[in-house]
Amino acid sequence: MTTPLTVTRIAHACQLIEIGDLRILTDPWFTQSAAYHQGEPIAGEVASLGRIDALVVSHEHYDHCDLDALVAGGFDLSTPLFGPGTVTALAEGKGFTSLHTIEAWESATVGDLTVTATPGQHGVHEVTFVIQAGGRAVFFGGDSLRVPELDEIPNRFGKIDLAILPVNGLCIRVANMQQVVMDAEQAAALTAVLNPTVALPHHYAFHSGRLGDQIITRGDRDPRHYTEALARLAPTVATRIVLPGTPVTIP
Repeated sequence: MTTPLTVTRIAHACQLIEIGDLRILTDPWFTQSAAYHQGEPIAGEVASLGRIDALVVSHEHYDHCDLDALVAGGFDLSTPLFGPGTVTALAEGKGFTSLHTIEAWESATVGDLTVTATPGQHGVHEVTFVIQAGGRAVFFGGDSLRVPELDEIPNRFGKIDLAILPVNGLCIRVANMQQVVMDAEQAAALTAVLNPTVALPHHYAFHSGRLGDQIITRGDRDPRHYTEALARLAPTVATRIVLPGTPVTIP
């Protein structure tokens, strides 16, 4: 019998992945600041999450590592947290007690859950992840650029059931338009290599405010560019664009 697999996007790159009875939260972001806007409703607050069995965090940027919101919301700080050393060092300072530091191609296992850090590249140190339990495998792309090492994932892990990828191609205007996140075409090309059963875009609604979008960042906020590219590059891979709070069940 296939283990049930469901994912619900909370907002941005914050996803609730449910594999059987396991509930895994990724890249938490529950608050906003002057230059960081989700650009979409948040599907619930920290207190409404219910039981979380593991927290997976790709890097320390505020919009992916909103640990203060978790602490303020009464999150259980004994929840196992998986991430690179830059993240676990921050988490230790916030009072988290079950820390699992993993860098690219390193794994940690808690109970039936195995989390492997896979390569990533961003404006700061970042990893991506393959999350495995119950015979299921999920690739979580954080907000990484596409790096060639990610093409090794199918050979290392076999079948990927679900791939969640950033698609907005974020560029930093004040750094000569340096690109720091894969764009829709790059994400679709990576999806073609991963060949998951289902691929979902995320990290596209984010914006920096009216002024910030003019002088700080530029990003593609239309996820249809990803689904259109995917139809060309990997037509057998199913995809959906969903509002926050909408569960997607993976066959």
